[in-house]
Amino acid sequence: MKVRQAVGAIVTIGNEYILILKTKVNTTEGKQEIESEWDFIKGGVEKTDSSLCEAVLRELKEETGKDTFYVIKEYEEKISFIFPQGFAEKVGYHSQETNMFLVEYKGCNKDWLPQDDEISEIGIFKKEEVLRKLAHEETRKYFIKHCL
Repeated sequence: MKVRQAVGAIVTIGNEYILILKTKVNTTEGKQEIESEWDFIKGGVEKTDSSLCEAVLRELKEETGKDTFYVIKEYEEKISFIFPQGFAEKVGYHSQETNMFLVEYKGCNKDWLPQDDEISEIGIFKKEEVLRKLAHEETRKYFIKHCL
């Protein structure tokens, strides 16, 4: 199996952060429901993306419907993890490497409605809430290292 190349965004709105509540994942057999989990906006890099920066802006637009995001920087460190065996077989990848970006949102701060059926909610949270809500330990450690 192969490594899934992905991008992710730590999105700020003032001193708060955007998280999504993910409820489905893409598998080799279509979308499947999962136990809901709060995370940063992340998604796979597509062949049509001319750059990682373009990929992260595309993911942000696809999941939120909004387009007034500004990339502040790309982090040098990636979030990397190995999928559990059963899950790896479902998604067709044995691991994932996510290039993370710090992104600022400058648009209208209301009407945050999910535009992708993989997510059921978009939330805006203070740092302390982000730490409590993030579902994955790797992502929580990354946030602590780079944002606190």
